[in-house]
Amino acid sequence: MATSERRQVWRSRLYRWDTKGSPYAYIAPFFLVFAAFGLFPLLYTGWLSLHQVSLYNVDQSTWVGLGNFTDLFSGAPSHFFWNALGNTVTLGVLSTVPQLLTALGLAHLLNYKMRGSAFFRTALLAPYATSVAAATLVFALIFSPEGGMANWLLSLFGAAPVHWEAGRWTSQIAIAVIVTWRWTGYNALIYLAAMQAVPGDLYEAAALDGASRWKQFLHVTIPALRPTILFTVVVSTIGATQLFGEPYLFGGQSGHQGGAANQYETLGVLMYDQGFRNSMLGRASAIAWIMFALLVLLGAANALVARRLRRSQ
Repeated sequence: MATSERRQVWRSRLYRWDTKGSPYAYIAPFFLVFAAFGLFPLLYTGWLSLHQVSLYNVDQSTWVGLGNFTDLFSGAPSHFFWNALGNTVTLGVLSTVPQLLTALGLAHLLNYKMRGSAFFRTALLAPYATSVAAATLVFALIFSPEGGMANWLLSLFGAAPVHWEAGRWTSQIAIAVIVTWRWTGYNALIYLAAMQAVPGDLYEAAALDGASRWKQFLHVTIPALRPTILFTVVVSTIGATQLFGEPYLFGGQSGHQGGAANQYETLGVLMYDQGFRNSMLGRASAIAWIMFALLVLLGAANALVARRLRRSQ
């Protein structure tokens, strides 16, 4: 075989290898990073959840099987677990429902032509860009029992001052206000982008039929936004399940316990307490896997509802 023919054969082989292997080479960095920082921690946490491991002696572990899970559900720490799970649910409801309703209303207002709309759209992202620590510390001062702005506003209506951090519902309402303030603008911009994709002919037809702006919003905008609303509900619920920074920082010195009486301790705070305060990495890993299971159930419910929405449309 001549030299030119050999070169041609090698070139054709390299071309085939390049065609078949280049796509995998381009996406390989993502999978390597995911395996190192996503898959490995997940599997390692699963392994820890089946062992009794101390934070100060990770190399020595004792196999306990599902003992960490049974302790959380029915053992000595079960009271703290069920309390944290209930707080996570109530905080999720208190923050998600007002947050999404307010975001939907703001997006509806910004969807109409108005002066300074670009400024307001940019301003909506300011709370989202603010760090969790800064926002929580500012709101802790607002809800301070001594000289806080919240109690000052209540005093204008003749109400007695409230010790926001001490009560169960008052502390959760205060934390829900922080979460709502941070994420309302973000969801509003998502709704606004979806609203701008709705064909204008639908609004014109509704207006010709005599529908007011409120009826157009109910019968045109809302049905068109159902997939987007479902997406924001699922994402907000996932965020509420992982809530940690706001309840951890809100109580100051008692924040590491989710309050003096654990009145706003979430699953994230409980996981941190078990792992780093009580040095029980196995139990903390079990809490992490329970949170992961809850998120998987939320994802499955999202897929089921989305499929039914597509069939109905």
